[in-house]
Amino acid sequence: MNTATSSDEGRISTELRGHVLLIGIDRPAKRNGFTPAMLRALAEAYTRLDDEPALRVGVLHAHGGHFTAGLDLPSFAPLMQRGEYAVPHGLVDPLNLGDAGWRRRTKPMVVAVKGITYTLGIELMLAADIVVAADNCRFSQLEVQRGIMATGGATLRMAERAGLGNALLHLLTGDQFDSAEALRLNFVQRVVPAGTELDEALRIADAIAQQAPLAVVATRLNALKAVEQGPLVAMAEFDAVQQRLANSEDAREGVASFKEKRAAVFKGR
Repeated sequence: MNTATSSDEGRISTELRGHVLLIGIDRPAKRNGFTPAMLRALAEAYTRLDDEPALRVGVLHAHGGHFTAGLDLPSFAPLMQRGEYAVPHGLVDPLNLGDAGWRRRTKPMVVAVKGITYTLGIELMLAADIVVAADNCRFSQLEVQRGIMATGGATLRMAERAGLGNALLHLLTGDQFDSAEALRLNFVQRVVPAGTELDEALRIADAIAQQAPLAVVATRLNALKAVEQGPLVAMAEFDAVQQRLANSEDAREGVASFKEKRAAVFKGR
C-alpha cells in the first residue's frame, strides 16, 4: 500500500512485512526534502502503525540515495510564519514531542538512514527508538544557517544523548558530521556499510516483532518515561505494569513455551 501525494509534493510509501510496517520517504529528485503533504502522510503512517493490532514495529527508511535534506523551506515558510504545524490534531506526531492535541507513538520505530540526513532527518531519527546508519551519512542540523531554530526535538535530544557541549558544537555551527561522530554522540546505535542499512534495520525490527507485543510497548514507554520524567516516576509504575502483564495471555504463553522448551507464539493480548 502507498500513501501518495502529487509527484511534486513527494509521497510516503508503506509496505507490510509480516508484523512490520515499512515506511518510505519518497521524493528522491529533491533529495527527499519534506513538503507539508509528506509530513502529514508520514504522521498518517505512524498512526496506522499504532492503530492496527497486527502491526508491532515500524521501520522508517528512504527511497533513493539520501535519507532527507530536511524541510522544503519554501513550502513550509508560510506555516512557520503563522505558527502552524503540517500535522493535524489527532494523529501520531512523528517527532513524538508530546504537544497537546497530537498523539505519541507507543510502538517501536527503527530507522535506517543514509547519505544526506539533515535537520528534520536528524530529528526524526532522534524521535525514533533505534537508528541504523550507513557509513556514508552526512549529518547537519543547520537551521542557524537559515535564520531559524530547530524545533523538532534536536535541541532537547541532542543534548540528552551527547551532553550540552557536544550538542551545541553542532547546533550552533550547523556543521556537517559523519556516521562515526553520530555513533560517538549516541545519535545512532549502529553503523553499517552503505547499502545494508535497511536490511539491518529490518533484522532488528523482526527480532523485536518476535517478542511479546504488550511487554515491548510497556518496556519502551517505561524507558521513555525514565528519560523524560526521571527514574523515580518510572519506578513508581513497576508493580502495576508488571501485574497487568503477568495476567496477560502472552505471559501465560511465555511460561508455557519455557516449560515446553519451544519458541513462544505471542498474540498481543
